[in-house]
Amino acid sequence: MTTQSGDSGIRPSAPPRRRWWHVLFPPVAPVARPTGWVTYRHDVPAPLLVPAKGDAFDFRLHAVYSWTAQNISYDELRFRAERYLPWAGGILRDQALDLGRAHEPHRSHELEQALNQRLANQRWPRVGPEPHFGVQVRVIPDERVRERLRPYWENRIWMECEHELQKIRARQVDELTRRWCALLQSMEDDPVTSHAARLTGDDFAEVFAHYVQERRGAVPDLVSLLREALQGHSDLGMGPSEYTEAWDAALRTYQRQHGLAEQAN
Repeated sequence: MTTQSGDSGIRPSAPPRRRWWHVLFPPVAPVARPTGWVTYRHDVPAPLLVPAKGDAFDFRLHAVYSWTAQNISYDELRFRAERYLPWAGGILRDQALDLGRAHEPHRSHELEQALNQRLANQRWPRVGPEPHFGVQVRVIPDERVRERLRPYWENRIWMECEHELQKIRARQVDELTRRWCALLQSMEDDPVTSHAARLTGDDFAEVFAHYVQERRGAVPDLVSLLREALQGHSDLGMGPSEYTEAWDAALRTYQRQHGLAEQAN
């Protein structure tokens, strides 16, 4: 009787055969190529010079390029962007040259707006699989122009600050005047306050006394004017009327308000 061993008869496959040169040069596994879109923002430190109107001064263009590519690594895109920088700078200069000469040397802000509006939604190269870029710029005037503009802006800033300060002072004076006017009128109507005013200080009492004296000094003149107007209508023989009665009522009220009723009688 024969017995069978536990071996099923299937032998495992042999490991791959190593060559002798694999010891010196091990095989390298293939690297998978990236997929999808990659973006690199390239902020160029050196400005690009573009002549201003009259060609006596230059505008300084600080460019920020946005590079985009597909199916390459970020490092490879950055390498290509730095390699293509002279070509990209030439395109930017061509786009900015005519606009720069149309703007005066101190109009850098207007040039910046016009140039960014022209560059918006544009890409270079426009076709092909190569990496492409868009660009935005910041425009600074020539340093000599900035030196000449500095005194102008210093004076303008000082004038605007002084104007704002004067408006604040005017508002405060107006508010203070209104409050003093209301206070003095309320104190004049109360006979007790002429003595109570001394409690606040001699200066205030003196000012208040002058104020009341001037106001009372103007009253007799007004009373005389009203009386002459009232008597004038009587001299014309018009007799009692709504007009004369109104004048008479106004006269009596004013006399009574300022304590002149006894003087008038």
